[in-house]
Amino acid sequence: MLRINELKLPLDHAAEDLPAAICARLDIAPEELVRFTIFRRGNDARKKHAILLTYVVDCVLANEAEVLARFADDQNVKPTPDTSYKFPVMAPEDWDGERPVVIGAGPCGLLAALILAQMGLKPIIIERGKAVRERTKDTWGLWRRSVLEPESNVQFGEGGAGTFSDGKLYSRIKDPRHLGRKVLVEFVKAGAPDDILTEAHPHIGTFRLVTMVMSMRETIESLGGEYRFQTRVEDFEIETAADGERRIAGLHLSDGSFLPARHVIMAVGHSARDTFQVLYDRGVHIEAKPFAIGVRIEHPQSWIDTARYGPSAGNKILGPAAYSISHKCRNGRTVYSFCMCPGGRVVAATSEEGRVVTNGMSQYSRAEFNANSGIVVDIDPNRDYPGGPMAGMAFQRHWESLAFEAGGRNYMAPGQKLGDFLADRPSTEFGSVIPSYKPGVHLTELKKCLPDYVIESIREALPAFGRMVPGYDHPDVVMTGVETRTSSPVRITRGKDCQSLNTRGLYPAGEGAGYAGGILSAAVDGIKVAEALATELLK
Repeated sequence: MLRINELKLPLDHAAEDLPAAICARLDIAPEELVRFTIFRRGNDARKKHAILLTYVVDCVLANEAEVLARFADDQNVKPTPDTSYKFPVMAPEDWDGERPVVIGAGPCGLLAALILAQMGLKPIIIERGKAVRERTKDTWGLWRRSVLEPESNVQFGEGGAGTFSDGKLYSRIKDPRHLGRKVLVEFVKAGAPDDILTEAHPHIGTFRLVTMVMSMRETIESLGGEYRFQTRVEDFEIETAADGERRIAGLHLSDGSFLPARHVIMAVGHSARDTFQVLYDRGVHIEAKPFAIGVRIEHPQSWIDTARYGPSAGNKILGPAAYSISHKCRNGRTVYSFCMCPGGRVVAATSEEGRVVTNGMSQYSRAEFNANSGIVVDIDPNRDYPGGPMAGMAFQRHWESLAFEAGGRNYMAPGQKLGDFLADRPSTEFGSVIPSYKPGVHLTELKKCLPDYVIESIREALPAFGRMVPGYDHPDVVMTGVETRTSSPVRITRGKDCQSLNTRGLYPAGEGAGYAGGILSAAVDGIKVAEALATELLK
């Protein structure tokens, strides 16, 4: 099979135009094209009045060898790569050895557990939160009634933080083994829409993620896996040999039991602060990591559609428009959009009492009125929170607590109109943009709950963003604070074998461990770490 990259056609092209374009691109007669499939479809909207659809297509030809020889120097015409997944090891059918443990049932832990189960290793999955259905009820309790369940919320529970997000399934990670394809295939098997396999920027949305996560749990259990919900790891048993080598020996659980375990995947999310502290206290090597903080910004989706797509705004093929923007400030910091959610809403995402955290989510339809995105500023441990590996958590908590105060101490988010923010005056009433955050937005000044350098940087960036996306800096645009959980503030360091640098048998993985950022990259990392564990366990 042969793959063509960067095959472009007008937005309104007819179905028969695609095979004709393939034949023209390869300079072959129509009868020489046996069949083709669309591997990926995106769009090129740099020219608003002439938007193009961009295809990657796989073709079966009558004379493939001759065509490949003619296009040997063309990087966009190559043999189709093999994207099928191959297990590195498999347990024998009668295997009844030690069961690996996965801590955390987010995207990383979910794929790690699935791969281990498919290899016959019958993993035990420890999740501090509830199963996804019950967790959803608790999460809505915060949004509707300002009642926080510290162990069952946007951050904790089956599916992880990605469940209450836009469900984006694309990443910039290098993926030479096409593990991302394995993730997408498994998601489709579990009920995700087929188009995630072909869209350039696929997403699922919260409601579909909920049912998909449940289906994957059923698959893991059918293969011998075991879930333990509402069970928190309170301590780690670590043995030290005569030669000084440290090794994980088991887990002390919140129900009072002890679980012997010598192969443990740490797939906790970026908000598992108490777990990070316990690991640090037990001498596991951890280092501080950069992250970002800022605000959520909301525009009517129609404004973004018009700014990005011009006269094609509202086209069903294009769907709601997204954006990705950044600005390098005079003070040396970078301000950038983060986790942009077309047609979505801003949600309460705290996991700790007395703190306010914002995040964005949307459904598969992306049909709600507003677009939202994080507008965040890079934070560096050496410059902004010196004091050791745990200092980043204290830094986040400080600004989240101030946001709770500024919002009225009832989990409302502090908010400010963009025009007032730029003019350095408090907001007193909303304009043409109504925020979506629940339990609600209390108008005030965002400088009460963000560092001066973050305020300064965002003030410089917003007019620049308005030049990139017309209308972006409209004075009625609403910003809510604070966005602090962009990524983990720590990295649980590991070696090439994916084991902790100083504690054998402990496999840090995913976003919480500092090795991923988003659903797809976390899931891919879960596969890699599961493979490393299985190879070690079965060698």
